[in-house]
Amino acid sequence: MQNKEPGGSKQVVLEDVENHPLVIAYIRRADDNLGALGYTEHGFRHTDMVANTSFRIISQLGYSVREAELAAIAGYLHDIGNVIERTHHYSIGALIAMNILRELGMLESEIAEIASAIGNHDEQSGYPVSIISAATILADKSDVHRTRVRNLDHTRFDIHDRVNYAVENSTLKLDPEKRVITLKIKIDTGLSHVMEYFEIFLTRMVQCRRAANLLEARFSLVINETQLL
Repeated sequence: MQNKEPGGSKQVVLEDVENHPLVIAYIRRADDNLGALGYTEHGFRHTDMVANTSFRIISQLGYSVREAELAAIAGYLHDIGNVIERTHHYSIGALIAMNILRELGMLESEIAEIASAIGNHDEQSGYPVSIISAATILADKSDVHRTRVRNLDHTRFDIHDRVNYAVENSTLKLDPEKRVITLKIKIDTGLSHVMEYFEIFLTRMVQCRRAANLLEARFSLVINETQLL
């Protein structure tokens, strides 16, 4: 049940967003679009994971339950702009989210927080501008795994397919007391060298470090039990 707030606005929660018909249709179509373009999976598995990880980051680092909920919503909607096109999906997605959240009756200030997080999550032009955006960035960029690779023909792998498929396990761990956020990755070096990970993901790791800094934490990267950052 949605809780009424002053002014008649609703305290929208993740479940409201997940069940919205437009959200369901847009995420499904967005994932199909990226599949046609040769990108890794960006469907409901990815949105669920980013939403849950965003919530976990905010809640475990001591922020409020409501801030954690907003981070989860931002994480769930962050890639919805791919329903239209890839290059500017972050800004398109922010506008789409604003319309949907306004329809759901969310407070204007909360809509602004989520739109800002979505608009700033892309590694090419985005920047962590709030705790919500920082959590969304960390959750999104830490989702690297072979299950996201659509092309199963190894002879046709490009570097992105090869690196993602080589990742056998990835986990984002938090140490709230020491304020350390650690991305632990296990890579099959028979499929991809560790340096190839940095070749395609260096800008993402820089963005993760900035996001952790905004959360007053330190970002650490551990690959095959070796700390690299």
